[in-house]
Amino acid sequence: MNKVIGIGKQSFEDMIQSDCFYIDKTNLIKEWWESEDDITLITRPRRFGKTLNMDMLKCFFSNHYQGRSDLFKNLKI
Repeated sequence: MNKVIGIGKQSFEDMIQSDCFYIDKTNLIKEWWESEDDITLITRPRRFGKTLNMDMLKCFFSNHYQGRSDLFKNLKI
């Protein structure tokens, strides 16, 4: 089955579970963690995935998703 472009989806978990087309931006986690910045400002135009990236970070660091490594299977991180 072909992947679908999940326009309007803001949930990382939903994107992965629905097998939607996803451009892997998980390297952002490594870059952000290693930068050790006190404050991070993320600016992008509308529709560039800011909310989806923040939800990806939530899924990676939240205790709520503990044991859900399946969400990051086959992704760069």
